[in-house]
Amino acid sequence: MTVMQTTPADTERTAPADICAAPPRRHPRPDGEDRYTISEVVAFTGLTAHTLRWYERIGLMPHVDRSHTGQRRYSNRDLDWLDFVTKLRLTGMPVADMVRYAELVREGESTYAERQALLESTRRDVLNRIAELRDTLAVLDRKISFYAMEGTTR
Repeated sequence: MTVMQTTPADTERTAPADICAAPPRRHPRPDGEDRYTISEVVAFTGLTAHTLRWYERIGLMPHVDRSHTGQRRYSNRDLDWLDFVTKLRLTGMPVADMVRYAELVREGESTYAERQALLESTRRDVLNRIAELRDTLAVLDRKISFYAMEGTTR
């Protein structure tokens, strides 16, 4: 079991699934045959085995299935979750907030408003960082233009 929501089996009144990344990357194996070892997940995601174990320890991956010998077995849903967590890391979201988000997902639909607020806050931070990067890019462009002009006049 992962911390992602599933679509209910009851088709009469189905709420939208909590989709973490749209669209998810293609999986190496179809659902039902998706039992990846930690080394396969490392190769597929680019994360280290240490990071995967740490995510499990801190609650970002609260339950990873195990084989009869105790080896971790990841599913396609786990890969989707890891893809989402990786995107959250890229936003600069603190790990504590990511863990809180994972806890909220596990608590169910009653936490939608809190999850939304957490993601909206992160979105504002990302937009601020984008603005800062645009300003920085403008400074770099001015400097590059200056040096290009100076280089042709000498």
